[in-house]
Amino acid sequence: MLERLFKLTENETTLQREILGGLTTFMTMAYIVFVNPAILSQTGMDFGAVMTATCLSAAVATLAMGLAANYPIALAPGMGENLFFLSVVIGMGISWEVALAAVFVSGIVFFLLTFLRIRELIIDAVPVSLKHAIAVGIGLYIAFIGMVDAGIVVKPEGTFFLKLGDLSLTPTLVACIGLLITVTLMARKVKGAILLGILATSFLAWALGLISWQGLVAPPPSLAPTFLKMDLRGLLDVAMIPVIVIFLFMAVFDAIGTLIGVSERAGFLRDGKLPRATPALIADSSGTVLGSALGTSTVTAFIESATGVEAGARTGLANMVTGALFLLALFFSPLVQMVGGGVPVEGGAILKPITAPALIVVGSLRAGSINKIDWSNITESFPAFLVIVAIPFSWSIADGIAFGFISYPALKLLSGRSREASGLVYALGILFVARYLLL
Repeated sequence: MLERLFKLTENETTLQREILGGLTTFMTMAYIVFVNPAILSQTGMDFGAVMTATCLSAAVATLAMGLAANYPIALAPGMGENLFFLSVVIGMGISWEVALAAVFVSGIVFFLLTFLRIRELIIDAVPVSLKHAIAVGIGLYIAFIGMVDAGIVVKPEGTFFLKLGDLSLTPTLVACIGLLITVTLMARKVKGAILLGILATSFLAWALGLISWQGLVAPPPSLAPTFLKMDLRGLLDVAMIPVIVIFLFMAVFDAIGTLIGVSERAGFLRDGKLPRATPALIADSSGTVLGSALGTSTVTAFIESATGVEAGARTGLANMVTGALFLLALFFSPLVQMVGGGVPVEGGAILKPITAPALIVVGSLRAGSINKIDWSNITESFPAFLVIVAIPFSWSIADGIAFGFISYPALKLLSGRSREASGLVYALGILFVARYLLL
């Protein structure tokens, strides 16, 4: 049966390699089970429900990818997308129910674009420099959130600037030590370095009395607080159009970038193209639709799947292992609550010293795309620069992306290079300008 479903011989792999690859992939991306609820619960969503939604959506989408496309590429709620979700709720004052509806609609649109096979038109229309700049800007934003959660960076009350926090605070020291442990494990190429770093930091926090043991195994938390809570009526506000567009673009760019990146390392590409790309992207977009219905942000392919490929995975059988482990993670909610919960400090702030190091490390990995921007061409580099700095400085992924899509076509037009920007980019630029002038 396994041979018929996954073609192990044809893909020159074995059952043992696929099991090891699936386990390795889970180890490297399991941090999302702890981090995603910690982030989305800041919007007012129920922590336990988000944890259950995270595990279920990751499991189902990963299994679907393995069965439909036969690729060892796992999926889960994406880092960056969850922080954009947070910025939409906190920064724009939109309820999390409306934000979930925006994710749901973006997933539907992504599915239709994939089914109708016009996704390439969108991907090709967006400038390469902006694609990489968005990845870098989101990386800085993720790291910035991590440094704030760790207490390394603080905003003094009554001021408009940030400064170095009190590094002598025990939670901040724990976060710094956890960061050092995680980066050291990564430097030594230890499988599952981020997850192991979270567990080591948790033990240190427990030993110092910052957290208390709440048990290990329990029934999965109820989905009721978030299940089918999307407020679709809230999308009737025209201000939500740019939000849906950005959710869509992030989903498309992450999915395509990850599929190509992992497939290139695994040798799946044929003449630069990915066989079975359509079922793979349908699984990806369907994961977002399911995730929003369950109660989590955009579900997307994880670049950490490359670690499973390095361990020998070559087929969707590895995804069966990864998906099963996400289902198993449902029963460890006490551990997730302990790790993802915050630690109150003097002044009323809530620090998250255990998950903060993971955010900083993931942010640094995303920032690597900066060397792919053409810095010799000012019409490419300056809009990219605006995106990179505006995302963390404005505390908004949406505003940072908007700056890029406004400045890019404007600069091309004014410099006599209007043909270098696509019609879609001009249309998006006008849309974002209208958003700031009229809304």
